[in-house]
Amino acid sequence: MEIRRINDDIAVAPQIMAEHVPDIARAGFKSIVCNRPDSEDGAVPHDRVEEAAKAAGLEFRFIPVVSGAISDDNVRDMATALKALPTPVLAYCRTGGRCMNLYGLVQQMNG
Repeated sequence: MEIRRINDDIAVAPQIMAEHVPDIARAGFKSIVCNRPDSEDGAVPHDRVEEAAKAAGLEFRFIPVVSGAISDDNVRDMATALKALPTPVLAYCRTGGRCMNLYGLVQQMNG
């Protein structure tokens, strides 16, 4: 599992599995955000990861973003989640790129 830290509060990763969650918790993460729609080819259904996250004592949010089509609602939803969730947060999608782009748009929106 490859985790790329953006800053002390957030990191991004490619698709994770439920069995990765205990390692994510041991690494110090307090929250997980899934930005990958369940309908995407190769996606692990978010509810499996969410169940594992809750079992590990982590917060979880599902904010599905269609690749190449980040909407204003996606940016607002992610901004709201990042304000509410305990840090550090691990966000994941297929490669981590979508999460990185979404975070950049949140930063632009916040000025």
